[in-house]
Amino acid sequence: MNRHLIDAVPVAWSGLGTDLLDGAPEALVNQLTGGQHYPSRQMNDLISPDGSPPRRMSVREGETGGLDWGYVLHEHGIEVISLREELRGPVVGWGTDPRRRFSDHPALWQPTGPVPCREPQPTPKLSTTTVVASAPTPTAAAPIARR
Repeated sequence: MNRHLIDAVPVAWSGLGTDLLDGAPEALVNQLTGGQHYPSRQMNDLISPDGSPPRRMSVREGETGGLDWGYVLHEHGIEVISLREELRGPVVGWGTDPRRRFSDHPALWQPTGPVPCREPQPTPKLSTTTVVASAPTPTAAAPIARR
């Protein structure tokens, strides 16, 4: 992760692609991406106010204006910080199933709380058996009421 997210980009990412999953089992990649493959995109159109070449930003406490989330890579996982709510966040372990459904609600990412996620939805079992609809069975006619 360090190599891909930090070392491989001179300044910043504008979007992460499926190349982040290179080396993962193909079945898992297909399940996560729906079989789509697209590259990560670097920010190439950055212009510094003084005209100097763009450089990486260092984000410090109190200087997070315009940012919603922060991520800190640790040896045991990635810390996810909701910058609207906290200065720290829970750590998602590297062994966490990437198919889990993570919440994007900032208030749920509390530093002392659990990682806000649910187990992945089970993959439905698809059948190739043809189902033949049978003709409706005739029903007995209701008796006619006579006076």
